[in-house]
Amino acid sequence: MKLSLFQGILIGVFGLGAVIGVFVFATYSGGSSKAGIGPVVIWGTLPQTSMNAALSLVEKTNTDLKTVSYVQKDPSTIVSDLAAAIATGSGPDLVLTSQENLYGLQRFITPINPSTLSQSIFTGAFVQGANIYASSKGYYGVPFLVDPLVLYYNRSILSSSGVAKPPSTWEALTGLVPSVATLTPTHQVTRSLIALGTYDNVHDARGILSSLFLQTGVPVSSYSSSGNLSANLGVQVQNSTPPGEAVLSFYTQFADPSKLSYTWNQSLPDSQQAFLSGDLALYIGYASEASYLTSANPNLNFSVAPLPQPATAQTKNVYGLIYALMIPRGAKNPSGAYQVAALLSGSDEQTSAASGTGLAPASLNVLATLPSDPTAAIAYSEALYTSGWLSPAPTDTDTVFSGMINDVITGRSTPTAALNTAQSSLTSLLEQ
Repeated sequence: MKLSLFQGILIGVFGLGAVIGVFVFATYSGGSSKAGIGPVVIWGTLPQTSMNAALSLVEKTNTDLKTVSYVQKDPSTIVSDLAAAIATGSGPDLVLTSQENLYGLQRFITPINPSTLSQSIFTGAFVQGANIYASSKGYYGVPFLVDPLVLYYNRSILSSSGVAKPPSTWEALTGLVPSVATLTPTHQVTRSLIALGTYDNVHDARGILSSLFLQTGVPVSSYSSSGNLSANLGVQVQNSTPPGEAVLSFYTQFADPSKLSYTWNQSLPDSQQAFLSGDLALYIGYASEASYLTSANPNLNFSVAPLPQPATAQTKNVYGLIYALMIPRGAKNPSGAYQVAALLSGSDEQTSAASGTGLAPASLNVLATLPSDPTAAIAYSEALYTSGWLSPAPTDTDTVFSGMINDVITGRSTPTAALNTAQSSLTSLLEQ
């Protein structure tokens, strides 16, 4: 689809929708309408089935996207897979993944020039968390979908415990432990309030810890004045307790048998499975997990709420996976790739893609209207304040975070020492 100047101006009349129209027009280069977009191959870390469903819905909205195909890639190997493919000239036209792989992918991605996608257009069109894709050379990708962490809750457990609503703050959550958790006289946990405190059996521990850091104003990683990226886990003292240490102490208390908040330990199963079995009242997971939870246990009486926030927080924050479409170096069809990325950011296409994947749109225009589905409505609302951080490879981050948590709960290290060790380890990984 080639937009004429008149069409570009016409689209531009209609407010925020103009952002996408201008972008499509600006990124389209050459070719006639007969030639079309051409074949565009996307490599991505979203599940094949959900992306196939999304593309099928999108194609009904826009027939120009029928030449787009999708290949699922392992998040832990997508960087090395792309590097090898580029070296042999067999790379894809687009890469679809979240910011968790962005730092490793940067050297293989062609940034979109600011003359094509300006800052004013980008910030006016997409969620604020998408700014993580900004660079001095432009934008590394076109935001596509957002998968925020949400709070799943077992309605039967809460109701039978006299709890009318799920907690909206972390402080309120902590106070629910004695009412909901069930322990034997020997302190064995038979029913948990929430899976926090450990790492290896907490299903989305990396995201949960990231949320707690970000909500406390700890960026986890940040650039120095010299332009070097390093870890920042809030080890510097502000007032009396370093914010990072406060996060670590709060998180690990739930696995400390000497605390009233004790409700979880390392001997328990994976938190997702515990929730599915009805032995866990609250489960923190990504919005995209809702369909799996429903299919895995159709009899589970659960619902969804926003992730709790600190009671004193002035603004909301939640960690999530912010997916973007990026053009790798050596793409066979870069012009078509630009067009596909732009078209997939359109309102109809965003709505269809969100429906097919269970994620939220990255488009502010679409997020302005909440869907009727309650789970989707929570995801849409949270997408507006979802954020992330530039990290090493997810598996490497897990190794560092797991070591930090295990050192604290086993008594091998104090929270201060564990936090400093983790910060040094993350910085070393970012410098590789």
